[in-house]
Amino acid sequence: MSRDFALPGRSTVHASEAMAATSHPYATAAALDILRRGGTAVDAAISASAVLAVVEPAETGIGGDCFALIAPEGRLPPIAFNGSGPAPKAATPEWFLDRGFTSIPDESPHSVTVPGAIDAWWRLHERFGRLEFRELLRPAIRYAEEGYIVHGRVAEEWVAAQDRLLHDPGARALFLTDGCPPREGRRVRNVPLAQSLSLIADQGRDAFYEGQLAETIVRHLRDLGGLHTMEDFAATAGEFVDPVACDFHGRTVYQLPPNSQGPVALLLLRLLERFDTHADAFDAPEFIHLVTEAARVAYDQRDAYLGDAERSGAFMRLLDDDAIEALVQKIDPERAAGHRAINSAASNTVYLSVVDRERTAVSFINSIFHSFGSGICAPGTGILLQNRGHSFSLTPGHSNCIGSQRRPMHTIIPGMVGRGDRAELSFGVMGGDYQPIGHAHVLSAMLSFGHAPQAACDAPRFMPVGERLEVETGVGAKTREALQRMGHTVVPARYPLGGAQIIAIDWEEGTLSGGSDARKDGCALGY
Repeated sequence: MSRDFALPGRSTVHASEAMAATSHPYATAAALDILRRGGTAVDAAISASAVLAVVEPAETGIGGDCFALIAPEGRLPPIAFNGSGPAPKAATPEWFLDRGFTSIPDESPHSVTVPGAIDAWWRLHERFGRLEFRELLRPAIRYAEEGYIVHGRVAEEWVAAQDRLLHDPGARALFLTDGCPPREGRRVRNVPLAQSLSLIADQGRDAFYEGQLAETIVRHLRDLGGLHTMEDFAATAGEFVDPVACDFHGRTVYQLPPNSQGPVALLLLRLLERFDTHADAFDAPEFIHLVTEAARVAYDQRDAYLGDAERSGAFMRLLDDDAIEALVQKIDPERAAGHRAINSAASNTVYLSVVDRERTAVSFINSIFHSFGSGICAPGTGILLQNRGHSFSLTPGHSNCIGSQRRPMHTIIPGMVGRGDRAELSFGVMGGDYQPIGHAHVLSAMLSFGHAPQAACDAPRFMPVGERLEVETGVGAKTREALQRMGHTVVPARYPLGGAQIIAIDWEEGTLSGGSDARKDGCALGY
């Protein structure tokens, strides 16, 4: 299914050689330039992610984390990389409980886990890169030093989250002018970030984790009461891990294992496959109801059992057939079960996909979690620090309880789909807690209802939040009324749900097809 050309919209982009799909046109252009110069898909993904760290400061940055799935020459299973950083060594649950904490405040130094993005970029480049690492950072350095033009969605996020920048003097001075965010169309510079990126370009990973950048970040966090040390930064290392997978409509869907919430997406897909709604459209009330109820079950299990890799065994056992059958019994295909509420918080991320002429596919996601992360900016660095530690539980014995050098449960999930040993889709849907249901949305749109990549990005979305079912304006009045009759409390979505990027590989035709979410400023382009 393509699009109605009588209505506003975009066409799916097609190419034969290589393609990139990102949330910002500057990042897509940077990726294509790297690909044309002979760089690999990983080279292009790193360069695009670095540009996004400059031009989408509310969404991402080098003070955050990343995950990646890579299919070399399109071969499956993909190689998975966990680039998330840990809590400080001194961060024990007892330390927080003894001081009266009931949760990790999201704007505090305790929410800052050690950033893993630069380490991830470096290690991925070592294994899969072809161009010099410093060459990959040049576009980002140029935008930070000479300035970039603020785009529409970026400006909107800036306004929505400006209060988070007020409590840190460095963040306030760098990202606000007279206490106000920049308007769309204004040129913005971040010269300190250009200098930090230049240090990393010249000195590599160690400039961030063992040099003056680490010293500045650690000093600032400790001045604010944080527990971080230079040893915590020096010891941070991402790792190659085995992906997890499930079958869905004749394909295999791959995700990162815990501490990623990728298995939540797999659980949701497995639940959906047990039902036949007889829905004839992606936005039919029967289908929206089923996805909503399956999501409530899947997220309920996430909140109960998902944490880091070592402590998530109970959740992973839920993917077994017997456990799936027991969970299916919790879903009424005709009536909403209002007692299961999803706790969801707004958060921001960038996702991008790249496929090169050798058909190496990269599904790549980078984030500082909430808009502008913790709001903490290390002086003179231009680096906003993530607040992933806010996700930790303080309940002793919980799979996601904070602990020394532990990783928190992560919302960001890159995805990949294929048949046999060949990748067919490199995709992701940014948007915090929305992401597992977002993966179910785009995969159902494409694999169940025959949507092309761009049409799958454009399809109206919905998300159960608390006791409510939030729906975008694209969900029609008759559908909303039908959902109300099924027991849902239907309300308008507070903000656009997610932001997808998709590249499909057609091995028979030798072509690539891409879609980029209109909810963001970006685009898919190829050649």
